[in-house]
Amino acid sequence: MRKLRRTSIYRVILCSLALALPTLPALAQEVNITPDMASHSINLNGERVVIERIQDTSHRLSNDFTKTSRPCPPFCIHPISAAPGVDTIGEIEVMEFLENTVATGQGLLIDSRVPSWYQKGTIPGAVNVPFSTLEASNPYRDEILKALGARQTTTGWDFSNALDLAMFCNGPWCDQSPRAIRNLTQAGYPAEKIKYYRGGMQLWLLLGLTVRHPIS
Repeated sequence: MRKLRRTSIYRVILCSLALALPTLPALAQEVNITPDMASHSINLNGERVVIERIQDTSHRLSNDFTKTSRPCPPFCIHPISAAPGVDTIGEIEVMEFLENTVATGQGLLIDSRVPSWYQKGTIPGAVNVPFSTLEASNPYRDEILKALGARQTTTGWDFSNALDLAMFCNGPWCDQSPRAIRNLTQAGYPAEKIKYYRGGMQLWLLLGLTVRHPIS
């Protein structure tokens, strides 16, 4: 009798657990992007790209981005604004730009650094257009403008169908994306079509966000 009763109790417990388990919250990751966003998933050219943060709460940077004091010039602190009319954005806006503009074919996220830095790691979805290639002295600069959607006419450049751009480099102490932005606006590229991610790789890495290593 006692054995039967014990078996019945076990069955009641198991049934109660079976009913309760579907309502138990899933184990959440500890390091989210925002309180309501654990990760950000984007479809880029048929590839699913997931941006999230490193979950190791003891993680520390151990590369050049740990340096606090570098000679100025050239490593000077840059203003929030890269050029008049160009919006400055943060990490959340970079992800939104990737999802709403890059994924829909309306824009590009541009890593303005030299290729050697780009190869060390970049923001997922970014393409490398080194800042120096946008200087007026570059004989191939016009071809790059055309690739960005500009059209050369008998009276100058038509940027009406040019892509929206978000540009970054190594961070607040890096002048590569500000120079690229100024070169574009001086060529006539509309400022309202350009965004500046001032935090760059410095803050992207500091926040533990996903980094992509391009294939050489």
